[in-house]
Amino acid sequence: MDLKKADIILPALFSLLVLVLSTELSAQEIRVSEQYPTYFEYNGEPLLLLGGTVDDNLFQIVGLEEHLDLLEASGGNYVRNTMSSRDEGNLWAFHRQEDGVYDLNKWNDAYWDRFDHFLKACKERDIIVQIELWATFDYYRDNWEVNPFNPKNNRNYDSVRTKLHTSVPTHPIFRGNPFFWSVPEMDNNARLMNYQQRFVDKLLSYSLQYGNVLYCMDNETSVTASWGRFWSAYIKMKAELADKEVLTTEMWDAWDLSHPQHFETLHHPEIYAFADISQNNHQTGDSHWENGINQMKKLEKLGYLRPLTNVKVYGNDGGRHKTTQQGIEAFIRNVLMGCASSRFHRPTSGQGLNEKAQRVIRSMRDLSAKVNVLEAGPLNELLAEREPDEAYCMALPGREYVVYFPKGGSVVLDISAMQGQASIEWCEMLQARWSEIESVRGNNAIELNCPGEGHWIAVIKKL
Repeated sequence: MDLKKADIILPALFSLLVLVLSTELSAQEIRVSEQYPTYFEYNGEPLLLLGGTVDDNLFQIVGLEEHLDLLEASGGNYVRNTMSSRDEGNLWAFHRQEDGVYDLNKWNDAYWDRFDHFLKACKERDIIVQIELWATFDYYRDNWEVNPFNPKNNRNYDSVRTKLHTSVPTHPIFRGNPFFWSVPEMDNNARLMNYQQRFVDKLLSYSLQYGNVLYCMDNETSVTASWGRFWSAYIKMKAELADKEVLTTEMWDAWDLSHPQHFETLHHPEIYAFADISQNNHQTGDSHWENGINQMKKLEKLGYLRPLTNVKVYGNDGGRHKTTQQGIEAFIRNVLMGCASSRFHRPTSGQGLNEKAQRVIRSMRDLSAKVNVLEAGPLNELLAEREPDEAYCMALPGREYVVYFPKGGSVVLDISAMQGQASIEWCEMLQARWSEIESVRGNNAIELNCPGEGHWIAVIKKL
């Protein structure tokens, strides 16, 4: 080869190779889909996130891989992981000396080994992890009494320098722990921030090796927006230095999505790439549906449309929040209203990954294979003769329609946009069982009579 030509061609080939490799690497990171901006994409493919697990701090559980295998076999691909240590048998992140006092300058390697093993196991199964950095309830009441960050439990600082109380007997909603006031726009508590930063840096030293991670700052927080903004910016800065792109959010405590707390997430896409709306799952029936959809419409009008996640769906007959019936309804409605994710909360506040959860996840995964949920949208206005909370509709008018009955019933579906014959099939959600496909002709409308009581979905498609 002519040397002059080589001087031109070889650098060009090298640049092309770098471009190809960087494209392949970026495709392995979860990001907001360009084609479907209300969903994520991973490995270059848009995806719907469905999940349910036995606990929140999943990296700490016994039998992790078997549990992830069960989730995967059920059609799940989404887990929540709080960096929490408040359950029996859990490890804390820091080294504990023989005298029982923690040294915040030294790590508990076993804790971080668990975390790394968890991330690797999820990566191997293409399961998306939503991490919560600050497990809010670990910093209040009895949990604060044993937390290494409590001044009485470590050798590194005292209450005077950090302004931390050794006892915080109140519920997190009262914001009684100055731990969450440390950032520059608040107390600018440099001594405390130093150790908070070390913890986040250590976490990122593992998580930034994996592209299947979403980042949530807190769990059900009521502190000021400055705290979450600071850590979101910090995480994104650290990721950029590592040539990575990460997506962050915050989770507020308010149950009503129109509450001013949620404004800080929903209306600041420059800070948060997605919005977790898990607290909407305290709502029931039409209120749950309308509360979510109204926010989507508002975001679309303002140009802020992006993924909305539900990392916690409440509802269990043995728990404090809602019934099993209501929890399953909310999980399904989240998908039909166009949310990017839906995950059953841990027992006893949610279904976890019990048999009902497994079948509902499987049914919804099957549904996403039959219908393009990424393009379809919520369209209850196509339903006539509908009683409150009787049925819910997602549709691509003229092509595909999905109607969900939470408790049986009958409605009339407007299919005037569809020309010619259509097919219909039913799914009994709690059995993950689909009926035979039948043809149907209804001109402008068809009457849908649910085959039984309980959770059913009808899929109507143009033939």
